[in-house]
Amino acid sequence: MASSGSWSDLKARLWTGAAMAVVGIVAIALGGFWFAALAAVVSGVMIWELTRMVEPGAAGELAKVLAWASGVSVFIAWLLPVYLALPLLAVPALYGGRRVAADRTLFVVFALAILVAGYGLASFRSEHGMVWLIWLVLVVIATDIAGYFAGRFIGGPKFWPRVSPKKTWSGTLGGWFAAMLIGLIFLTFTNAGTDLPWISMLLSLASQMGDVAESALKRRVGVKDSSSLLPGHGGLFDRFDGLLGAALFMLLVAQLVYVPVVRF
Repeated sequence: MASSGSWSDLKARLWTGAAMAVVGIVAIALGGFWFAALAAVVSGVMIWELTRMVEPGAAGELAKVLAWASGVSVFIAWLLPVYLALPLLAVPALYGGRRVAADRTLFVVFALAILVAGYGLASFRSEHGMVWLIWLVLVVIATDIAGYFAGRFIGGPKFWPRVSPKKTWSGTLGGWFAAMLIGLIFLTFTNAGTDLPWISMLLSLASQMGDVAESALKRRVGVKDSSSLLPGHGGLFDRFDGLLGAALFMLLVAQLVYVPVVRF
């Protein structure tokens, strides 16, 4: 029988997850200013967590300054053309890289990834519509859930034991299969092209790599969670690492190929 502490943690996880889902759904539906503002806030909080992870002893004031600067940069970048947006996003990342005492390159790389992903999500919602963003989020969620259950019930060889000891190949493949199903489902009620299922699988892989990258970062700096902001979940970085990888992948795809507006 599960202990009362276990049930208490589960309850906290469910309530926190439900609250995040409601806020995310409303912001995605509203789009525009509201979704860009949410992306800016989340990006700023993740930079705050990153700064505290890399330099836990003296990151208090610096973490706050970088959080505010990052959030404002993401929102303003959303209003600018891309050739002005990207240099603006680099400013807080590079400034933070100069101020932290250790792992400076690591900080800059992860900070740039967070800021570009936040900007990319906001821009993608504005330029390509709501359906693509819903698809992206559902692929990340399906990858996470299917990977968890496949890994737990099937088990087997580890995917990358040195970096992420808990991940298995069965969980990885389970995530790809679930992502493919999301792509097939979206084909039934949207005008998306027939390439969507295998693109969904690639997006799933990108999501998993985002999760692996954050696991490697936490092992490097010796922390279990990015923060304790979310009851039962850790920090925002812990919850959105997969979305970070998926967003960067979609942003790259959007630069290489034409992405049509998809409608129900």
